[in-house]
Amino acid sequence: MTDDVTATRGAAVRPAGRADAEAVADVYAHYVRHSWATFEEQPPTAAEMARRIDSEPRLPWLVAERDGAVVGFAYAGVHRPRAAYRWTVETSVYLREDERGRGTGRTLYLPLLQHLRVLGYVVAMACIAAPNPASVALHESLGFTDVGLVPRVGHKLGAWRDLGWWSLALAEQHERQPPEPLPWTPDAQPGTSACS
Repeated sequence: MTDDVTATRGAAVRPAGRADAEAVADVYAHYVRHSWATFEEQPPTAAEMARRIDSEPRLPWLVAERDGAVVGFAYAGVHRPRAAYRWTVETSVYLREDERGRGTGRTLYLPLLQHLRVLGYVVAMACIAAPNPASVALHESLGFTDVGLVPRVGHKLGAWRDLGWWSLALAEQHERQPPEPLPWTPDAQPGTSACS
């Protein structure tokens, strides 16, 4: 990885910033309007997406670009607000429709997971609304395992939807408390100690 950009399969991955908010909002709006991949019902504005990117400065947001255009994004968020969850994050990835099946989800996820490992997070969780076989296949190819299903928990697009939970161990879990996770800095490189 050089200059904070990972280029794979023609897509370049880099840290997201406020300047990406409009493009990120555009990618996400498709899922809000046309799928149950998210339970939001109104697409967030670019200003709201900028607020979200800034809201968890300790956790990474990444975008994938192809030919200068943002074609997808991935991020980690707080799994739950209680203190004992601080080593666990919830991850998400969203792609432009024409990027599905091109490896861009994996291209985004690999550096995201590596950043999380370097920062000291221990567990990554993914919440997948069912059915979503492409998302399940992506997560399982990365080592996530199915840990449970919450049936009929949200109503979207005319039907009750199930939520599945997938989990990935980012580090070994010992009985002793792990060190506190480090804050993420957009210029940090996965696999280095540049995170501070």
